[in-house]
Order: sequence, then structure tokens, then C-alpha cells
Amino acid sequence: MKNKKWDLVALASIPLIMTLGNSMLIPILPLISRELHVSSFKVSMLITVYAIVAILLIPIAGYLSDRFGRKKVIIPSLIIAAVGGAISAIAAWLTADMTAYWIILGGRFLQGIGAAGAFPIVIPLVGDMFDQEEEVSKGLGIIETANTLGKVISPILGAALGIVLWYLPFISIPILCMISLVLVIFLVQSPKRDASDVSLKKFLLGTKDALKEKGRWLYAIFAVGCICMFILFGVLFYLSDTLESKYKLDGVLKGLVLAIPLAVLCLSSYIGGKVIGQDKSRMKWIGFGGMALITICLIITGFSSQIVFVISLFSLCGAGIGIALPCMDALITEGIEKEQRGTITSLYSSTRFIGVSLGPPIVSLLQNVNHWILFSIMAALGGIGGLLILIAIKPSEEKA
Repeated sequence: MKNKKWDLVALASIPLIMTLGNSMLIPILPLISRELHVSSFKVSMLITVYAIVAILLIPIAGYLSDRFGRKKVIIPSLIIAAVGGAISAIAAWLTADMTAYWIILGGRFLQGIGAAGAFPIVIPLVGDMFDQEEEVSKGLGIIETANTLGKVISPILGAALGIVLWYLPFISIPILCMISLVLVIFLVQSPKRDASDVSLKKFLLGTKDALKEKGRWLYAIFAVGCICMFILFGVLFYLSDTLESKYKLDGVLKGLVLAIPLAVLCLSSYIGGKVIGQDKSRMKWIGFGGMALITICLIITGFSSQIVFVISLFSLCGAGIGIALPCMDALITEGIEKEQRGTITSLYSSTRFIGVSLGPPIVSLLQNVNHWILFSIMAALGGIGGLLILIAIKPSEEKA
């Protein structure tokens, strides 16, 4: 694994930067709304359009990476993301009000296209880079940690940049994308069997057969990934809204508080990737333990809204998500043949994006109903995820 250290550094920059490029905007959405004189719903579309485009295009990017090679898809995707970010930055700088809004939205659309072919393709590429399952698990743990680190930094960095200049986060996006692009071009060496000449028809039939043969545990992992991201972004939305509306906490200080559970998630992702090794049975039970921890924490949270109590439980919940996701990443990557790995893992990434897009709006609706009902429903989802791991994932049936 040592000879691939710089490859992993370059690849880890992609989820880090893609996460920053989206999540940095969340703490400054109210500021953008005021500057552009648009409604909160319209400004929320800057996040939603990015996620929707990515959900739709991730499977296509996965197929293209299987067909032509991972790096050949990642490089143009990073360029598209950088162009989209530059368009948004220029619009925010040179135009105003609704004109700026629509151009920025178009830039975010392009960013979503770029994101679809960047981070989701990193997961199968890491699987291609190593022959030993233990090395794959450690590599994916590093990638998941970088993804989570982006979530930790983004609320703090976004709020800090927004204080200096409201559109400074937009300006930073193309710069960050270009840094990642240079790292990938010069540091990532494409594995020998990186491309396939299988026709689209045969490829689709092969993917259909793979889903038919291994659908039980694959669909379970898809669902667990979606549930984890739904809970994570739902919890972050709840905490962000509560801190601002109830405790009048905003700006960098609010970002620091939001970073607490995310920092715990980041640390547990790193440790999880180190611990799971190549033992698929261990992956299953550690993943189940993570979902059980999430469920227990959410059940207890339903009985109190005291902020220190809630943040503490959310941090434990983050630890559960942090140890569950690397297990799901490793199981799905190591259980699928290289020829279909890009498409299957991209479907997995799409379901995770579905959780990201659904979490905040559903939590916002339930939040107005009842605190206990909100967290009971979220706990029930966590419990369903745990049961799916327990019942549907049988390591002995998976192909290494």
C-alpha cells in the first residue's frame, strides 16, 4: 500500500473538494438569499439542483468508467465541475439579483454533472488499485475519512469566507477543483485492467445478471447507504436550525458546533477503515453495530431537546455512521467483479445522494410536528438499516 500512498492522497482530494464545493454553501444560504433578493426556497435550489443532477448522472458515469477507464472519466468531470464553479463565481461577482441567481443556478447544474463523474468513480478505482482486500478496506477508509473531513471543515470554512465576501465560497470552488485535477493527472497511476471493451448491450445484461444474482445483499447496502446519509443530513439540518432559531447562534461559532458530530464521524471512519481488514463477516457485524448505535442514540434523543444532551448523542450517532459506511463501501467494492464495479458502486453512490437530498426537507416537516415523533421515525429507519445488514448481508455468498 505504501507505493500507492500518493495515488490515495490525490484520490482523497476529490471527495474532500467535492464535499466542500457543495456543503460550504449551506451556512451562507440565508446570506445569499438576502444578497440576491430571492426566497429561501429558491436559494435552497442551489443545493437541490446539484444533488438531483448527480443522482441522475452517477450511473451513466459509472458505466463510462467501466467502459473507458476510471481516470478518463474523473479528469473531464473535475474540469466540468471547475467550469461550473467559475460560472457561478463570475455571475455572483458581475451581476445581481435574479440575473445572478439564474446564472449561478446554471453553474451549479454543471457542478452537479462534474460531481457525478468524480467522487463516485473514486470508490471503484480504489478497488482496482489493490489486490489484497485488507488494502482495499484501508484505502476506502481513507477516502470515506476525506469525504467526512470535507463535511467537518465546510460549515466553518463556508461561514468564515462568507463573512469576508458573500460570494467568496463560489470563487474558491474552481480553485479547489483545479488543485484536485493537477493531483490526479500527475499522481494517480491507472491500474492495468482499467478499461473494458464490452458492448453496451452485453454490459447491461451483465449488470442485470449481477443485480439478479446478488440483489439481496446489494439492495440492502444501497438502502443502508441511503439511510445513513438521510440521518446525517437530517440531523445536521435539525441542529443548524435549532442553533440559529432557538439559541441565536450563527456564523463561525455555529459552524464550529456543527463540526463536533462531524469530527467524531471523521475519526470513526478512519478507525473503521483500519479495523475491518479483509474479513467480510467482521464488516457485517461492525456495520450492524454502527446502525445499532445510531438507532439507540436517536431513540434517547427523542426524550430531550436540551442542546448539550442532543449534541452529545448526535456525536455518538456520527460515530455509528462513521463505522457503518466504510463497511458498506468495502463489502460492495470487494463483492463485485472489476468489469461491473463502476456501475454497481455508482448506483450505491446515487442512493446515498437520495438520502442527502431527502433528509433536510423531510426533517423540516417533521420538526414542526413533534420532537419525539421526528426522532422515533429516524430511529426506526436506523433500526431498519440494522435489520437489513443482519438479515440480507451474508458474507459467505459474496464473491471476493
